[in-house]
Amino acid sequence: MPTLLACLSSGKGTWTDVVKIIQSQPWDKVFLITNAFGQENFKPLANTELILIDPYQNPASLSEQIQKQLRGKITDFEIALNLTSGSGNEHLALLEAVLELGLNFRLVAIVNNQVEVLGMKR
Repeated sequence: MPTLLACLSSGKGTWTDVVKIIQSQPWDKVFLITNAFGQENFKPLANTELILIDPYQNPASLSEQIQKQLRGKITDFEIALNLTSGSGNEHLALLEAVLELGLNFRLVAIVNNQVEVLGMKR
């Protein structure tokens, strides 16, 4: 999975997990769904693009914002997806955008201080 898509928003300490996931492997491209605070305060790592949203919009509007900014930028059939950071509305919007863009995904998270693909037996 060369592309990572993750929320980078609210939630104390969640940015650390997102950074660990970004640094866990050489992603071809990383897209971080964030708000104005994230855009101002997060220092993007290599191959990282910030997708700016207004978190006060409803999930349908948020999904449209995400889709418009991602359309044509992801050529992979399957992506890695992380929802550690962010609100329920942001998560709903991101999942809807991923589905509308026709992408398959694997959920990735920090488990016991290691990056794991959820549902994959080791």
